[in-house]
Amino acid sequence: MTAEEEQGAVRALRTFERRCFVVDVDRAVLARVRRPFPIEPIRTLDAVHLATLELLGEAPQLVTVVTRDARVRENAEALGFVVA
Repeated sequence: MTAEEEQGAVRALRTFERRCFVVDVDRAVLARVRRPFPIEPIRTLDAVHLATLELLGEAPQLVTVVTRDARVRENAEALGFVVA
């Protein structure tokens, strides 16, 4: 990677970071994680991510889940989320 490419990558990451926000894994998220998901088994961290998505309060059709994991994809789709 050239110095110019590195600078471009750093700028892109900073832009991405400004568009993100951190959501606490609180009691509500953990309570949702304990309930079954549409397609089991699901790994713990994946369940935390999906539970957090559900609790954000956004309409599922307005949220796009980006994943390469088949279990996350299947569960997100079953919960009504758009998956890319």
